[in-house]
Amino acid sequence: MNNNKWYFTASAIAFTVIAIAHLGRIVFELEAVIAGYPIPLWASGVAVLLAGYLATRGFMEARKL
Repeated sequence: MNNNKWYFTASAIAFTVIAIAHLGRIVFELEAVIAGYPIPLWASGVAVLLAGYLATRGFMEARKL
């Protein structure tokens, strides 16, 4: 496995974990506060879509190599 394939696979796995974590936050309606400001659940919805897209693209690129 060459370095590019490792990079795409590792980044895709990281983005998958991020997407699952945000999805869990939505499902369990967990509160998130950063520097005293509450983060709305819709922000996690956006994060699920973005991280899911990046994970999918990473796995697709790794498969091409």
